[in-house]
Amino acid sequence: MSTEQHTFTAEVQELLNLMVHSLYSQKDIFLRELISNSSDALDRLRVEALSDASLMPEGELEIRLDVDAEARTLSISDTGVGMSREQLVSDIGTIARSGSRQFLDALKEKQRAEESGNGATADLIGQFGVGFYSTFMVADRVTLTTRRAGTDTAVQWESTGDGTYTLADADRPQTGTTVTLHLKPTDEEDGIRDYTDTAVLTEIVKKHSDFVAHPIRMKVERQEPVLDNTGIPVKGVLPKTVVEDETLNSMKAIWTRSRSDVTDDEYHEFYRHVGQDWQEPLAIVPAAMEGAFNARILLFVPAKAPFDLYHRERISKGVQLYVKRVHIMDDWKALLPEWLRFLKGVIDCEDLSLNVSREILQHDRQVKAIRTFAIKKTLDAIDRLRKDKPDAMRTLWREFGSVLKEGLASNDDDYRDRLLELLLASTTYGDEPTSLTDYVGRMPADQTHIYYLGGNSLEAVRNSPHLESFKRKGIEVLFFTDPVDEFWLERDVSYKDKTFVSVSKGEIDLGKDDAADSSDADADKTEDASLDGLLQTLRSLLQDDVKDVRLSGRLTDSPACLVGDKDDLSPQLEQMMRQLGQSAPKTKRILEINPDHAFVVRLGAIHGTDDKAPELATYAQLLHGQAILAEGGELPDPGAYSRVVMEVAQLAVGAGPTVVTPESAVNPEAGAAASDVSEPVTTPAGQTDTDGPSEGDAS
Repeated sequence: MSTEQHTFTAEVQELLNLMVHSLYSQKDIFLRELISNSSDALDRLRVEALSDASLMPEGELEIRLDVDAEARTLSISDTGVGMSREQLVSDIGTIARSGSRQFLDALKEKQRAEESGNGATADLIGQFGVGFYSTFMVADRVTLTTRRAGTDTAVQWESTGDGTYTLADADRPQTGTTVTLHLKPTDEEDGIRDYTDTAVLTEIVKKHSDFVAHPIRMKVERQEPVLDNTGIPVKGVLPKTVVEDETLNSMKAIWTRSRSDVTDDEYHEFYRHVGQDWQEPLAIVPAAMEGAFNARILLFVPAKAPFDLYHRERISKGVQLYVKRVHIMDDWKALLPEWLRFLKGVIDCEDLSLNVSREILQHDRQVKAIRTFAIKKTLDAIDRLRKDKPDAMRTLWREFGSVLKEGLASNDDDYRDRLLELLLASTTYGDEPTSLTDYVGRMPADQTHIYYLGGNSLEAVRNSPHLESFKRKGIEVLFFTDPVDEFWLERDVSYKDKTFVSVSKGEIDLGKDDAADSSDADADKTEDASLDGLLQTLRSLLQDDVKDVRLSGRLTDSPACLVGDKDDLSPQLEQMMRQLGQSAPKTKRILEINPDHAFVVRLGAIHGTDDKAPELATYAQLLHGQAILAEGGELPDPGAYSRVVMEVAQLAVGAGPTVVTPESAVNPEAGAAASDVSEPVTTPAGQTDTDGPSEGDAS
């Protein structure tokens, strides 16, 4: 039959124009697409040969790459099922079956996003069955020669991407297909590499097609030394050039094999390959999903967090998506939540729908099922670590615990209970972090809450005055110091019907010691009532800094602490919001004072003698600043507080200082007119003390 000229459909013409004008910077993917097509053709031949053995060619089914540097051509050949003339016209001449209009719309959307600087969208090639057309990104002319299995005739398709193509009879001794690319000049800036360089081709195959089930072979030239009879290189003789066939892909898709058939050494070798990590993983998660659609996962939990763990946009070498062993993309976020972004490995889907853009793909029924399956199997593996390998579990939590807790802070409630089962936290009980299961197991029968304390550092919370009553009564408190804790603990979380309660919020009354009798309790009430006037004065003196001053039920050793109301933002969360540029209104907290502390008792005596005593303002500022420092906070005005401390020191040694009022704590000149000597005060015993409080009282 003579040569025939055909015209592409209008949509194909539009598609070729878009592709030729370099919408994609990753030009290398054309090779992935052609190899994927060849692999599919080999698989189809194998299936058809089950009913007609004569279709199977002699020799091994393979894919070959051939380069001609002088002619600047690259050929990709296979011994697969091939195509007839009619199939060429229907499959290559039009992409209507592949959703061409939808693809073009998505492609234009990608172009608009890149031009507006909003970042790249998904890699659309390969998701619409248009991978063959990606060849025109790197080639000026494409020739395809093919022969359908079971026929004696071959046909040649050729196009320059100008909107037309030709069909002609051809000679091909074996069934299969050869695609020859007449390459464009190398242009690194445009992403076009030298595709006649065997090293470049080897790199691309290793990255995108390493696990294709069929061998991908290419003749590779290398230099070998000339050896003498003893196998020693001959001096002064130039190396000889040797050209040999080399298989470029490993074909070792071990995720397709059952767990019992793979050794740990094989898994570790594969992990080093896909994760670029030479440490052994903490856990291996191999699983197969079978049913309406099939998928296999092989995931690994690393032993060390990568440097870019908290830079989501820069995470590399994470979970890779494969479809029928062909690499599609890295870090496929639709298949895993961000709180599992530390995982490495592969997810291979046999029949995943790739005919829509990424945004729509995330809502695909298959993707949702695979995502649920992968999350469940990963959490199962981590739970086994918790039960069987506590040391490995502690390592995992140290490296990735703050990331897993992002799942607790997310809007996805499906996995909250499972994540709480895995949670580890430092505690007032022992040096090792504890699980919630163990915490609840140690709780007294009458304890109804899980008590916790948040802060900026473990050292700060361990020394917090908020813990004093809890320590004295032997009530265990958990510590949460990761920034993400501030978010998930605000969600009214409970575990086994035990609600989480912050020991630094709300009113907490753990009661007096068990040894106290009723008469002691009555005496305590009387003493507390005697401090009502002092509380009112402190409220007035500190009204710009705190919302209230009250007696504390949580302090035993410290004079004061700051607490928040139940629904108040924590200081840590306020600080984070400001660092993120968000407006966070200043939340006034509550100053709680310890009625049994000697300092507070002395203040009550001073107030009882003279409720206008000027030094009360100094001591109020001292109490407030000390409470901020005790919880590891930052003073709003360190200079003003320093002057308060010096005022108290002068009072202690009887140096006759200037009394610091709330105004003079900020502006020293405001107190210049005050008396140089403190007013006489009355001690609790009723004695007059002209030197101010004793050193022990003021400390």
